Amino acid sequence: MSNLIESLQAPVREDLPEIRPGDTVRVHFRIVEGDTERVQVFPGTVIRVRNSDNNRNFTVRRIASHGIGVERTFLVQSPRLEKVEVVRRAKIRRSRLYYLRGRTGKAARLKEIPAGARRGRALNDCARRGCGESTPRPSFSYLTPS
Repeated sequence: MSNLIESLQAPVREDLPEIRPGDTVRVHFRIVEGDTERVQVFPGTVIRVRNSDNNRNFTVRRIASHGIGVERTFLVQSPRLEKVEVVRRAKIRRSRLYYLRGRTGKAARLKEIPAGARRGRALNDCARRGCGESTPRPSFSYLTPS
């Protein structure tokens, strides 16, 4: 039964970068107007990513003219999705950034992660403790019962 389900799933798209909430992206999406097709760019902040095999999607929010917020959800497996450019990454502590809907201007800013910085608490803890360094850690043999 699982082979049947796996055969119906579309192959994973390797051409798209890893998209996380808080990323500022430029989504190139193909739209059809009458007989013509053109690529429309939708820049904004990713406020949600849903990962479920074939139905993977992400929602991008941007502020349009006159301060009106516009959100659009894109299917990752859609053939109309041309490409996604990650412009910058932000440090966030939530997986759904719905609180940005009520904020405008400077209150809606997210703290940027520098391009060379690593992400994740485990990596930061390891760097702070010096896990990768060759210096030996002190042994506390006098604390162990003999």
